[in-house]
Parts: sequence; C-alpha cells; structure tokens
Amino acid sequence: MSSILLLFLLLLLSFQVSSVSVGSRAILRTLSGPDIPDAAADLNNTSFDEVLKNSPATFSIVEFFAHWCPACRNYKPHYEKVARLFNGPDAAHPGVVFMARVDCASKVYGHGFFKAQINTKLCDRFSVGHYPMLLWGPPSKFASGGWEPKQDKSEIRLIDDGRTADRLLNWINKQLGSSYNLDDEKYENEHLPQNASDPEQIVRAIYDVEEATSNAFEIIVDHKMIKSETRGSLIRFLQLLVAHHPSRRCRKGSAEILVNFDDLWPSNLWSVTQQEAVISHGKDALKSFRICGKDVPRGYWQEQPLIVSRCILGALLQIFCRGSKPDTRGYSCGLWVLLHSLSVRIEDGESHLAFTAICDFIHNFFICQDCRQHFYQMCSSVSSPFNKTHDLALWLWSTHNKVNERLKVEEASLETGDPEFPKIIWPPKKLCPSCYLSTSRNSNSTILVDWNKDEVFKFLVGYYGKMLESSYKDKDLIRDGGSSGSLVDDGVTSTNAVAVPMGAALAIAVASCAFGAVACYWRSQQKNRKPRRIWS
Repeated sequence: MSSILLLFLLLLLSFQVSSVSVGSRAILRTLSGPDIPDAAADLNNTSFDEVLKNSPATFSIVEFFAHWCPACRNYKPHYEKVARLFNGPDAAHPGVVFMARVDCASKVYGHGFFKAQINTKLCDRFSVGHYPMLLWGPPSKFASGGWEPKQDKSEIRLIDDGRTADRLLNWINKQLGSSYNLDDEKYENEHLPQNASDPEQIVRAIYDVEEATSNAFEIIVDHKMIKSETRGSLIRFLQLLVAHHPSRRCRKGSAEILVNFDDLWPSNLWSVTQQEAVISHGKDALKSFRICGKDVPRGYWQEQPLIVSRCILGALLQIFCRGSKPDTRGYSCGLWVLLHSLSVRIEDGESHLAFTAICDFIHNFFICQDCRQHFYQMCSSVSSPFNKTHDLALWLWSTHNKVNERLKVEEASLETGDPEFPKIIWPPKKLCPSCYLSTSRNSNSTILVDWNKDEVFKFLVGYYGKMLESSYKDKDLIRDGGSSGSLVDDGVTSTNAVAVPMGAALAIAVASCAFGAVACYWRSQQKNRKPRRIWS
C-alpha cells in the first residue's frame, strides 16, 4: 500500500514540474511560500499585441530579459518597484504608464522533452541585443510594429538610463514633465468617494470622452434625429468639436463628417416625401465614418473586454467613467467631461457661440427627455451673452452641480444611484481647498458652499484642460501646440488645427481659424456646389 502511495506522489510531482515552463517563477514561489504578485505584466508572443492594443495607458515600458541572466534577476526588484506605481489595483498613478516584460529565453516542453523558444520572433521584432533592455512608447505602437536601433522618427525609444528604480523613474519624469516619487501611494480617503480621487484620474478620461462622442453620434443616426430643423445645430456642434475636442482623432473624424455633411444630409432636398430617404441614406453612409477612429466605441463601460493580462484588466476597471454597475455613469459621465473640456479650451470671443452650440446639441440630440428639458431650462435662464471663457466654464460647472443635487435626491429616494460613485458637490475640498471660502448647512442639512470662483476656474482649466490630453500621436495628425484659435476672428491661425485627408484639409484649411473658419468655408462651399442625387 505504501509503495502505491509513494508511486502516486512521484507521478503527481512529475506532472506538476512538467507543467511549468523553464524560467517560470511558480516553482520558486511554491517552495518559498506566498509572494506578492508581480506588478509588471508578463507577456509572450501570443498575448503581446492584444494586451498592448487594448491598454488604456498613455505610454508603455517593455523590459526584454532572459530568466537565466543574473543581471536581469538583480534588476527585477528595481523594475517592480517602479511598476507598482503604475500597474495594478493599488497603483498610485494608474493609466499613465503600462509596464510589461517579455522573457526572450522562455521555453516550453513538447513531446519527447523537445524545447521550443516561444518569444524569439517577438524579441527579434524589437532588435533585442542585450539583457535587460527597456523600450518606451505608446502601447499601440508596440502592438502594431517593432523597433530598430537606427530607425528614424520612431515613437518607440530605447531607455538608456534606467538601471535602478530611481534612475528609471527619473527618466520617466523627464519624459512626462511629472514629479512622481517611489514613495507615492494610492490616494485614498475614507470620506472621499471614488469619483473624487486624485487629479491624475482625469488623464484616463480621454477614453471616456472618445467613447461618449462616438456613442452620441451612433444614437443620433440610429434614432434618425438629423432633420431639417436639427441639422444646423449639429453642424455648429461639429464645428466646435473640430476646433476644440481634446482627442486629436475625434477632431479629425468630426472634420471628415463635417466636410461630407451636405452629401450625407443635403440642405435643399428636405421635402416630406424625400426626408425618409435622406435620413436612411445618411444612416447607411455614416457607417463608413468613425468619428473617433475605427476602434471606438470600445465598450469599456458595459462589458469587460477579453484581455489576457490581469494588469490591463485592472486598469480598465479604473476607466474614469466606468460605474460599479453597467447601467450607471458611462455615457452621461463621458458627455459631461467632454462639455467641461470644451468650455475651458475655447477663447474668450468664442464663449457664447460655444454656449449656444452646447445647449442646442443637448436640446436636440440628448435622448433622455427629462434630462434635456432640465438642461435647456437652465440654458434659457441665461439672460445675457457670455463674453469670457471664465463665464461659460463657471456656468457649466454650476449647472452640473445643480443637476447632481437634483439627481442625488431622486436617486436616494428610488435607490437607483451608484453606491460606489454617489453624487457630490464638485470639486470636493480634498481636490481644491482654495476653492472653498466657507461652508454651512441649511435647515434641510444641505451643504452650502461659499465658493472662490476664481480658484474654481483655475481648477477647471487645470483639471479638464491641461490634464485631459489625448494619448494618441496619430501620424496623420499634427501635434497640438497650445491654445486654440478664435471662433470669430478669421485672421487668427489656430494652434489646434488638425491635419486631415486632402478633401477635408481643403475645407478646414483655411481652417486654421477653428470654429469660425470652418463655418465660413462650409457655408461658401454649399452655395457653390450642385446638389447630387445619390439615393434611389
């Protein structure tokens, strides 16, 4: 009996050992007891492209190493120390840098103890010539290409000074203009809801803004909301997006739709009999346009994408507007972030045009009837034109807080709110202490705040303007250089201009003047072109 038991144990041990690839850390962990999970994601030839393609981080660092290399083993604690700042559920700065590693010497067993290298081609793609080797770049560039030492204009770069945790983080800080520290910890406060966490959380909201923009136009088309009476308001909102959307590729997509708008929805063929044909044609034709790129919407709010890396999945769960339940936050949150971002990016002379474009867009195209009616009532209460960006940004901020106060009461009575993201006064004192002059409570225990509105405006500009920047550096787009041009002054060149395909470039060219130039040119084009019948 004892010999049978011994044989069984030997077979079991043999199975466990053979199921672990050479170089795996699993055996060591089994022998040494529980260990802290690695923060850096271990990738291989199968998972590499898929994980990096879906990464919501702005940048990525990939370490190429060999498990048998003593220098690599000694470097791992340094790399992990930095990775813990950016990867995983306890990261101090999630969504900024995704850190991964690839074992170029990893092998798997086959029949007859044949060993196969599984990452050789992947490491060859990136010209790995020494261990450890660190590369830096946008995740999408890793997924779609490779790297060569003498390659010009590559967005993937060799990190030449990262051999200790301090030196690697210092190198990262230089690239980002940041001041991260190895001692940074996840920003938490038991009295502060998740949606009011550290300011750098807003960096990830670029994904939500793109998602919201794409969803908005899908809703508009699917519900056949472009009609003769709503056509003009959509054009004005598109002009605003072309000039000031925080995502470069959404600006490009908005420009393409705007330039082709008259072909999709002609202005002079809107008789009752033709209207249905026009709407149907526009719906079919718009399928070839993706306002924020072919990969958007991604579905980050509702469903968890099929992604192999637990680190990436953890980052996705930290998408700015993702609620704790599928039916909370999401689209409405992303749309609010877009509107706040637009409000702080415009010039003073554009403020009232932008206000009108936003109000008309919500009134005509936000499909929640009660929501759009309440919003439009607040728009209608504005008695005099806005003359400054400051005024529009503060009006939208105040309006959003009023909406939150109303919804907070409704959601509390109906128990329909998100328990993890309760409605709060924004910004909370933890984020902007200087915004608060004093606080008190009324007879209903409602908190009343005496605001320092100049400080609130500074906070809004920093939060929704400077920190909310696109992580995309599409080769077809010109990198932004700063503030945008005026909506009104056709003689001012916008530093927010985008490069678009030739047809659109001609229309927005002179487009350099942002909103006003686009509108002016678009109107002149429509006067000179003959209508085309492109439907049956």
